[in-house]
Amino acid sequence: MSATDQPSSPAAVPTPRPARSAATAAVAAGRPPREQGAPVNAPVVLSSTYVSAGVPGGENLYARYNTETWLPLEEAIGELEGAAHPALVFSSGMAAIDAVLRLATPGTAIVAPRHAYLATLTAANEQTAREGGVVREVDIADTDAVVAALTPAGEPPASMLWIESPTNPMLEVADIPALTAAARARGILTVVDNTFATPLGQRPLAWGADVVVHSVTKYLAGHSDVLLGAAVTDDGDLRTRIHARRTTGGAIAGPWEAWLALRGLRTLAVRVERSQASALELARRLAGHPLVVEVQHPGLPSHPQHARAAELMDGFGSILTLRPAGGADGADALTRAVRLWLPATSLGGVESSMERRRRLAGEAPTVPEDLLRLSVGIEDVEDLWADLDQALHAAARA
Repeated sequence: MSATDQPSSPAAVPTPRPARSAATAAVAAGRPPREQGAPVNAPVVLSSTYVSAGVPGGENLYARYNTETWLPLEEAIGELEGAAHPALVFSSGMAAIDAVLRLATPGTAIVAPRHAYLATLTAANEQTAREGGVVREVDIADTDAVVAALTPAGEPPASMLWIESPTNPMLEVADIPALTAAARARGILTVVDNTFATPLGQRPLAWGADVVVHSVTKYLAGHSDVLLGAAVTDDGDLRTRIHARRTTGGAIAGPWEAWLALRGLRTLAVRVERSQASALELARRLAGHPLVVEVQHPGLPSHPQHARAAELMDGFGSILTLRPAGGADGADALTRAVRLWLPATSLGGVESSMERRRRLAGEAPTVPEDLLRLSVGIEDVEDLWADLDQALHAAARA
């Protein structure tokens, strides 16, 4: 059976959804029908194949194509993003990103933030090296520069604009409505990685984005215990193409991972509400700390795109960046001195974590050597502050 012959999900047909908030959708979407004696939570179905005789129709056939265990999570993420279709879940955030990058036309440019997630830029560069074309990196916060990069004279035009906002790790905030409008006017596909903001902070499809991607591993699942990704679109044809890529590539979610992610999703609103509030409070305190060189958080008036974030986002996110005294050595000393904060990569879990990003090979040279990315969890903010304060002093003495 070819990719084009593979059965599509019956849930791919647009269905009306009730007008309810994203916070409510996180709890209520993807539930089984309300029937007497029915379970409250969707069951886990452990089967690689299904009974099938004759010519297959819209029913389940093989678990690489579709399964009823993915569907509740896909429905919930789709509703969270305000999409006309359920999302498509993948085995990881990078699997979703790789599938969506394949929508770019060979021989053209992919315009992407210079401070996008490192693995995203790596995948885009590898793809254009194979297929021709180029990755054109831009300051995503400079709207005029991004628009100019879409169709520059004498260079390959773009077929895809990739947006992160806020960016990883520099927390630049893009004018997503303006950029999607400019791209659409030029026939260019727009993709927004909404991992940092979450659907509670912004819904890029409503601003004209063609596809939204998530590392479900992060805030949506929220407990640092699963690897999953998702792609969401209003466009049925794009969804079919992404679904075919997932089926052919085999980057599918495991049933237990999908179930765990949906369970984690149920508390998204309360987790994000607390972590955002704590992140802003910590950023305010750190901005006045004598052993801190610089703090960035979109909620601080000193952030270059604070006004834009206040206009476009519902909340400023749970990530902040910190540059302690002592340069890169001081930053490394700080990660050794913390006791509550977890020195680790990744983000978006219930536990607070920190990482010096330039310790990773390939990180953008414009990311300062001493920059720490802090992911604020749901611990008591006073405990988080006390640990940071003692670690800053301990690092200064080291």
